[in-house]
Amino acid sequence: MTMFEIHIDSLQQSFSASSEQTLLSGMESLGKRGIPVGCRGGGCGVCKVRIDKGRYRCKKMSRAHVSAEEESQGYVLACRCMALSDIQLTVVGQMKKAVFGTQD
Repeated sequence: MTMFEIHIDSLQQSFSASSEQTLLSGMESLGKRGIPVGCRGGGCGVCKVRIDKGRYRCKKMSRAHVSAEEESQGYVLACRCMALSDIQLTVVGQMKKAVFGTQD
C-alpha cells in the first residue's frame, strides 16, 4: 500500500494517507477538535477543502456543495477524495469556520 504525505497549509499540520483512505479520515487522525465530519457520504458539504497541489481522485460529490467550476479549481469534499500523490490543501467554507472560527 502506497502512503502519501498530506499537508494542510492553514493548520500547518501533515498526516500520512493511503490511496484507499479518504482525506477526511486522515484529517480525523490528527485528533484536532473542531474538524467537522458530517454525513461522510458527500451529501452535506461540511468537509469541503481546496487541493492546492497534488493528484487525487474523487467519488461522486453533490453539485449542491461543489459546482463543476469549483471542482475544476480543486475544490472537493474530503470525505469523497483520496490521494494519488503527496497533497497540499487548504480548509475552506464550513470546515474553516469550525476549525478557525472564520469562513470564506
